[in-house]
Amino acid sequence: MNPPSEARPDLPFAQRYEMLIRVSQAIKAHRGYNDLFQALAAELRKVAEFEVVYCTQYDAGTNKIDWLGSQSKSGIQRPDFPAEEMLTAWVYERQQPLVIPYLDRETRFPRVAEFLRNQGLQSICALPLTTVRRRLGSFGFGSKFPNAYSEEEVRFLSLVVDQIALAIDDALHAEELERQNKRLTLLLDLNNAVVSNLELRDLLRAMSANVRRVMECDGVGVALPDLEKPDHEKDKLQLYAFDFPDNDDIAREPIGGNLAPARAFRSGKPEVANRIDLRGDNSDIPAAALAAGVKCVCYLPLASHGHTLGVLILGRTKEQIFTQEEVDFLMQIANQLALAVENALAYREIAGLKDKLTQEKVYLEDEIRGEMSFDEIVGKSVALRTLLQQVEVVAPTGSTVLICGETGTGKELIARAIHDLSPRRGSAFVKLNCAAIPAGLLESELFGHEKGAFTGAVAQRIGRFEVGSRGTVFLDEVGEIPLDLQPKLLRVLQEREFERLGSSRTLQTDARLIAATNQDLAEMVEQQKFRSDLFYRLNVFPVQVPPLRDRQEDIPLLVRHFVQQYARRMNKSIDTIPSEAMSVLVKYRWPGNIRELQNLMERAVILSPGPVLKVPLAGLQERPLRASPGKIETLEDAERRHITDALEATSWVVGGPKGAAALLGMKRTTLQWRMDKLGIRAPAVRTH
Repeated sequence: MNPPSEARPDLPFAQRYEMLIRVSQAIKAHRGYNDLFQALAAELRKVAEFEVVYCTQYDAGTNKIDWLGSQSKSGIQRPDFPAEEMLTAWVYERQQPLVIPYLDRETRFPRVAEFLRNQGLQSICALPLTTVRRRLGSFGFGSKFPNAYSEEEVRFLSLVVDQIALAIDDALHAEELERQNKRLTLLLDLNNAVVSNLELRDLLRAMSANVRRVMECDGVGVALPDLEKPDHEKDKLQLYAFDFPDNDDIAREPIGGNLAPARAFRSGKPEVANRIDLRGDNSDIPAAALAAGVKCVCYLPLASHGHTLGVLILGRTKEQIFTQEEVDFLMQIANQLALAVENALAYREIAGLKDKLTQEKVYLEDEIRGEMSFDEIVGKSVALRTLLQQVEVVAPTGSTVLICGETGTGKELIARAIHDLSPRRGSAFVKLNCAAIPAGLLESELFGHEKGAFTGAVAQRIGRFEVGSRGTVFLDEVGEIPLDLQPKLLRVLQEREFERLGSSRTLQTDARLIAATNQDLAEMVEQQKFRSDLFYRLNVFPVQVPPLRDRQEDIPLLVRHFVQQYARRMNKSIDTIPSEAMSVLVKYRWPGNIRELQNLMERAVILSPGPVLKVPLAGLQERPLRASPGKIETLEDAERRHITDALEATSWVVGGPKGAAALLGMKRTTLQWRMDKLGIRAPAVRTH
């Protein structure tokens, strides 16, 4: 049965790409989940028929489904069933689209199907919300028409959802990093307050505003026993300090021994009172908290060295429960406060703790910046998925891996992924391009040398296999290793031992070797240019990186990734990629693979004066479809062409904020030096 005439027909190819661009623009313009989802829903209504659209996240560990967003024309309700009965769990586990053309015939999800039918829906399309890094959940559509989603429409919506998944994954990741950074900052602020405020009430005032903001609390208090009485008389707690905006004069009455704060004090374990019913029996809650309108309270013992000193109290006036994860973090705050209560005079010791936390903050912020700027593997093609599955299989084993593929396909990125997924990720990842080192120096680079081992060896040098012990050594262009050096590499792989050049002492190494090549090593073995025994030892687990021409569906994602990367670096705003240009990019054979695409996108961003990406397509059309080794552009020619393009884009203006040096991200003097070196001269006649 075909969908009725009201259902939208399939759109032409060009309009679909325009839709992908609009989705990309919506993602760029909206950071919050709600605004982003509303914008995406508005764009999707232009190309797809649906009564309801939703986005859910699934946690397989807790079997919990969270609704990131939903929108319907007629106020359709969200189904509330166990996760195993929901469409999201099915799509998450199988990682494939789920299309139900006729809900009245569906038998796999009986209760959900009946619920949706009662809401007026007749067909459903649910798509996996997944990135290279992880599975997130599902993105789905519901229609009041039967059989509303054709195979072609499902394929197109899958491309759209792939972009949405990247945006949501980035947002989730950024949100988690921001949350961790805020909490780390809170601990630092608290520690600073502990150092600079030796009186507990001053300490509370200094830290309460940040605690309320980060933990979304309305009131913060500290209950302590009477510090002047002996231990056997400390049977009641006193609300020593309480910070609640507009309610700071709450009475500090004693807290009886049967109340929750006293129980937390005696047991040394936190207590949580969520969803307080003000109309019910609130004998567990201090009158001060009830008077302030608090509905959720968390009590955390202030303990140090096995001794409980008091209780930290946090309250919320909204019915937002304290989760276990929040309680765990609040215990860290309580532990910090306990230090101040226990020994307010130990200023030097607390100052040392402050220095330690400051160093940890700088280190963690550097880690966050490094992770945010890491060039991730971008793509969703079958070829790339197959490759990444192989990476996941071999990474934990410690076996030698041989990565094969054309120049520019990202072999080093795959090697890094293997290292990062292995138990060695905490140790060094040491790389060496064997083609970039002269043959006479390669042995020294690999195994090191002693002082005086050869002319110019003025000091001892540590080789890559020594530096990478317990880590990973990545040898790129391994086919360039000379024949006379190959037996020494074979010995490292078989015996795990070597000698530095000029030394007779045998050293051990536990480095894992990952090798890469763009040559046919088997053919080199037949030509006696490469040792067969070394080839077999390297070829334990061969991995073939697909060329970009075999990953056409990844090209739009890569284009968007590189354009955003270089636009950010050059302080430009580029939000439109013409569909004609994208079509040419997808059809081009890319002899230089991802590296060629990346360089072209950098050139395109340089040449784009406005928000529309200006791609130099003429160069692509003039190039041959196959890479010819005899016609590969040299690095010097590529640099000369790159600089000339920037100069032409700026009318040969070298300096200034709009000059070529600024476009290329270098100093004016550096650019002039490179122009002289490459023989670049301004044209004799300029057009003004």
